[in-house]
Amino acid sequence: MLDAPTDDLAAVLNALKEIGVSVECDARRLRVISGNQRYPVNLTATPFPGLPTDAQAQFIALLTLVPGISVVSDRVFPERFMHVPELLRMGADINVSGGSAVIRGVSSLTGATVMASDLRASAALVLAGLAAEGTTEIRRVHHLDRGYASFETRLNRLGARIVRAPEPSEHQPAAPHFLGMPQGLRKVGGSP
Repeated sequence: MLDAPTDDLAAVLNALKEIGVSVECDARRLRVISGNQRYPVNLTATPFPGLPTDAQAQFIALLTLVPGISVVSDRVFPERFMHVPELLRMGADINVSGGSAVIRGVSSLTGATVMASDLRASAALVLAGLAAEGTTEIRRVHHLDRGYASFETRLNRLGARIVRAPEPSEHQPAAPHFLGMPQGLRKVGGSP
């Protein structure tokens, strides 16, 4: 990533390093490389300059595949765990209680049809879907579109295989709780 605001991302970059992700940065460039060994962590979302609450869902998605037990707490919005039931549909092992999520890393996630509840959850579900085996379909991605312009296009440039598909029409109805939803995203095939 060019011209990345690494000073503002210090808490995020430090958390990634703690998990075992290699982070290289200089004045103009940020490079993030997944390590072979990942480690469970305890993270707490706090006001700036702490770990942003806006990154909490994405870290939980990552930690679902990290061996061991991790804990993610949110002191800014302690009830912001609406993405967890959707990650559970994909095979994650997460328990939420009192503003914290206890994540027991699993060996793999399985593609599923999931529903985005907000912007942060949408991004987390896309990341989990990319890591999952099989096809993941994300409904209600209008939340994602509010904060990430052309997200699937950018990820496809990096090697992802994401297709934006229209929601089922009246000729091919979806389950009642999906009727009238905006377009969805669908990952095609296995891991990228």
